[in-house]
Amino acid sequence: MVCAMSASPRALLRWQFDLTWSLFDYHLARLEPADFLWEPGNLCWTVHRGEDGAWRPDWDEAELDPIPVPTIAWVTWHIGWWWSTAIDHARGRTPRERVDVTWPGDGAAAVAWLRDLRTEWVSVLGGLTEAELDAVAPFPWPNDPEHRIAHMVAWVNAELMKNVTEVGQLRMLRQVS
Repeated sequence: MVCAMSASPRALLRWQFDLTWSLFDYHLARLEPADFLWEPGNLCWTVHRGEDGAWRPDWDEAELDPIPVPTIAWVTWHIGWWWSTAIDHARGRTPRERVDVTWPGDGAAAVAWLRDLRTEWVSVLGGLTEAELDAVAPFPWPNDPEHRIAHMVAWVNAELMKNVTEVGQLRMLRQVS
C-alpha cells in the first residue's frame, strides 16, 4: 500500500509540534510545586535566587563529565531560554542573551511562561509561508546556508521532545521516590 504525502511541510511540522506539546501538557498538568526544585542526585543543575530576586540557572560553558542531572526548574528554564531565542530569530528581533533569560520563580509561573511561549510559537508557525520555510535559518546554525527555517522549526520540535522526556522522567522519578 502506497500512502501519498498530502500534508505541506508546514502542516507536517505543525502536526509534529502539536503531538509533542500534547505530551508536554500531560506532564505540565501533573507537576506539583515541590517537583520543580527536587534534586534527583548529588550532582545537579538547578536554578538559584540571586540577591536581585531573579532566578538564574547553573551553567558551565565546558562539557562536564559527568554531566549534572538537571532539576525540572532547570529544564523549564532551558526550554524557555532556547525557545525565546528561536522566537526572537523567527520574529526578526535581536535574540536575548542566555544570562538575560531567568526562571520565573515558581512552578506555576514557569508553566504559564511555557504556555505563553507555545502560544507565540503557534503564531510564528501559522505565519510562515512555504517560501519562508525555505529561507536560510538564522538560528541555531548562524551563517550556514544548508539549514533552512524548516530545519529550525524541526529543531524546536526535536529539542522540545527531548526536554519533555526529561521533565516527564524527573516527575515520575520524584513521584515514586
